[in-house]
Amino acid sequence: MAIQQITIVGTGLIGGSLGLALRRIGFAGRIIGCDKRPVLEVAHARGAIDRAEADLERAIIGSDVIVLATPVGCTLSQLEAVAHLTAPDTLITDAGSTKERFVERARMLFGSSAKQRVLPGHPMAGKEVGGIENADSELFRDAVWLITPIDGGEAYTSRQQEYLELLGAIGARVIVMDVERHDRLCAWISHLPQMIATALTVSLQEEFGDDSELMRIGGRALREMTRIAHSPYSMWRDIALTNTENIEDALLRFEQQLAHLRENLRGPGLREMFESANQWSVASGQWPVDRE
Repeated sequence: MAIQQITIVGTGLIGGSLGLALRRIGFAGRIIGCDKRPVLEVAHARGAIDRAEADLERAIIGSDVIVLATPVGCTLSQLEAVAHLTAPDTLITDAGSTKERFVERARMLFGSSAKQRVLPGHPMAGKEVGGIENADSELFRDAVWLITPIDGGEAYTSRQQEYLELLGAIGARVIVMDVERHDRLCAWISHLPQMIATALTVSLQEEFGDDSELMRIGGRALREMTRIAHSPYSMWRDIALTNTENIEDALLRFEQQLAHLRENLRGPGLREMFESANQWSVASGQWPVDRE
């Protein structure tokens, strides 16, 4: 049976954008939003949801798919809350930035049926500012949406397949990945850059305060490297707590590279590092050279 109703728990940037994207492609079913009342009012006014429901238990009644689009810590609690309230054919998915804890909790709650009832997901899309006010129906177009099946050897259920087709229809590029590899890769490509941006911004603040000259002369490189420092602590606290080991490893390796660079500011190691970085960047084919 086709998906007739989707509940989005957390109608901020990601959840609100998903609702808007589904409407953009003409999804004919109902979209229920679950969040705080002021957030739901904006989500409804913007057309991201059809009905607002602040109570989680009431919000999921009759839904074929439940999307948990809240910070990771909340998602884990919500998964536990909805586990015993949903029918066996209701699909539960999420949009969290870490997956191992989510998969562990799903296995604990659902046992052998977890692989059919839960489909972990992670859209690699976002902005440095959150909230329903910044939701965008085009946020996921050409963005990767990672899926980490609980049992990669199992075929998708019909409902899982239909949900994946909806993700493709809104423009996302679905990539399937092992859960452990997901958390390690995301520690390097997402979590480490955030920690670097935060540390750099704090360092600038401690060194220069609100120096107006710094603000005036700072170029594109500085703006790009500090832009994501606007990201909310509430989200990154949970990411750090649920992917600590991988982030610690990435930070340690990065610290070692910084120490090597500092020790070679007048030595041959500096040239070797630049050449190695240039070669990798060119080989990746992803980032054009910026001459600013």
